[in-house]
Amino acid sequence: MSSKIVELTVNGQTVEEIVEPLEPLQSVLRDKLGNTATKTGCKQGGCGSCTVLIDGAPVMSCLVPVEEAEGEEITTLEGLATGDELHPLQKAFNEHFAMQCGYCTPGMIMVTKALLDRNPDPSRAEIRDAISGNICRCTGYDPIIDAVEATAESLNGESD
Repeated sequence: MSSKIVELTVNGQTVEEIVEPLEPLQSVLRDKLGNTATKTGCKQGGCGSCTVLIDGAPVMSCLVPVEEAEGEEITTLEGLATGDELHPLQKAFNEHFAMQCGYCTPGMIMVTKALLDRNPDPSRAEIRDAISGNICRCTGYDPIIDAVEATAESLNGESD
């Protein structure tokens, strides 16, 4: 099998890249397109650090052959901010100290973004369930859950 050209839509921009057969989307996002918030972790779908959104659904990009993402809308952490304005989840993670080393943070934010898009008022149990495929070794999960809960309250106009 030989290389081929794929057309991807990443963070609203259409790009073409030459890829190898079965090359992981994660590698293309990081190494060829410079979206370095998409982390390289276990490369087996076990840590969640490479989570991106494809058509709004969270996926572990290390498990997705790039060819399967053609024609889909791919969103990475870099695509959440508007100019210099951080997304509310990014702000909340900062304000609630929901990161230490930051390695899991992009995946956590992407999976919780998808949660809030489909359920704007999740319970703590629903937030826990949403992040269950993402491993955090430093921060612990309570600050992350607090940040997501605060974002939901803010987006729903319930904050102080």
